Amino acid sequence: MARYLLPLGIFAILAAFLYVGLSLDPRDIGSTRLDKVAPAFTLPLLEDSSKTLTQQTFQGKVSLFNAWASWCAPCLQEHPVLMQLAQYTQIPIYGLNYKDNANDARELLAKHGNPYLASGFDEKGRVGMDWGVIGTPETFVVDKHGVVRYKHVGPLNPDILKQKILPLIKQLESN
Repeated sequence: MARYLLPLGIFAILAAFLYVGLSLDPRDIGSTRLDKVAPAFTLPLLEDSSKTLTQQTFQGKVSLFNAWASWCAPCLQEHPVLMQLAQYTQIPIYGLNYKDNANDARELLAKHGNPYLASGFDEKGRVGMDWGVIGTPETFVVDKHGVVRYKHVGPLNPDILKQKILPLIKQLESN
């Protein structure tokens, strides 16, 4: 009897782990940046390399920081959502053009519109690495004090904005 209970017990433990694992959101990988001040950086602007984007840009206002690239199909999928957000709200959106070709990135913005107040050009991906970017698109909510409060991995869509990002921004703006 005991020789049947041991395999049954092992099976029950494995089934429990499988059940817990399947209930997790595979896109929610967390971030080492959450609730920490944005990392220090200085990047040339994609639009004008004589100007820069820095972490100080986020001071004094709740902002979005969106990692994107012209070669990224999901970034193109989320682009209309960012354009609507920029057009219909006062939320500042800054871009992190990640491991891209500057000409290709500028062409994409010229063709599809530019939702960003400014977009830093991170050709080698070093700033993205400091932010914990593992791929594009990724979007961070940064509070008035330059602290990262939320990270979304993958393309934004209206439901994510409505359910998570916009309520968080409203809450952070009232603090």
